[in-house]
Amino acid sequence: MAAEELPAVSVIMPVLNEERHLRTAVRRILEQEYAGAMEVVIALGPSTDRTDAIAAELAAEDPRVRTVPNPTGRTPAGLNAAIRASTHPIVVRVDGHGLLTPGYIATAVRLLGEMDAANVGGIMHAEGESEWEKAVAAAMTSKIGVGNAAFHTGGLAGPAETVYLGVFRREVLERLGGYNEEFVRAQDWELNYRIRQEGGLIWFTPQLRVTYRPRPSVRALAKQYKDYGRWRRVVTRYHRGSVNLRYLAPPAALTAVVLGTLLGVLVHPAFLILPGGYLAGILGGSLVEGRGLSGRARAQLPVALATMHLSWGWGFLTSPRKLARTVIASTAAAVAVPERTS
Repeated sequence: MAAEELPAVSVIMPVLNEERHLRTAVRRILEQEYAGAMEVVIALGPSTDRTDAIAAELAAEDPRVRTVPNPTGRTPAGLNAAIRASTHPIVVRVDGHGLLTPGYIATAVRLLGEMDAANVGGIMHAEGESEWEKAVAAAMTSKIGVGNAAFHTGGLAGPAETVYLGVFRREVLERLGGYNEEFVRAQDWELNYRIRQEGGLIWFTPQLRVTYRPRPSVRALAKQYKDYGRWRRVVTRYHRGSVNLRYLAPPAALTAVVLGTLLGVLVHPAFLILPGGYLAGILGGSLVEGRGLSGRARAQLPVALATMHLSWGWGFLTSPRKLARTVIASTAAAVAVPERTS
């Protein structure tokens, strides 16, 4: 396709405290070999590091880059602010710690047309820099860590429930009202669910890869996965029928570990087979998934897996029903059509 025939692309980035990776992430976007027009809109949350200064430098260095404010710091609010400030018919979502691989945008635009898709995306390819991050990356790209989600573990191209980040037709985002800003987390899954309910196609392909930098500590990873579980429970309450068995595995594991331990101590040691079985599974899985890691990273892999499973399960089980009710009420108020006045 000739350059003048390629659709123009808007890349949107919600960022908060991303001084470590922002410059590299934007450079990877600008280095894409895409002959069509491109703009990059960075939505700036209230960062406490040098993120804003780096974004200002990037905007001064390249006229394709500009910034918009995101005072709340919430990801969906930043995404919507960037969408409103952008202009092109194709919208590419990128995070401040996500690094596009060569050919990403050109391939995604081609597949949008070929598959007549509403959204296309690929693999969240986790890569760590520290030994801990390498352990987390191994956990995030294994089935024992995240189940059978293709955007984590790979697979054949085809229709999907959701994809990582996403490359959208603007008309679809505008028709659906963009991201639901009430979803602090799980906003991608929730949006893709609405797209599918409308009959739109979400297309996954392993040709698209984004390098992802994992959380740098146990505490940060635990908070991330607790929030994932908490908000996925909100999604299941907001969209009835959207739950599947993969989402129930972490809370089931946590329940088995806690109940088995309590009953093993208070009733009979035989119940300890439940936490023991989980521990054995984690250790055995780590031996398989840890191949190729250094000894230090391999030793931390069971910790990473358990942190992800149990934090996600805790967030899911403790997600308050009132949170879902608040989201439902707020969303209903936001989309209500005003009554006509005569």
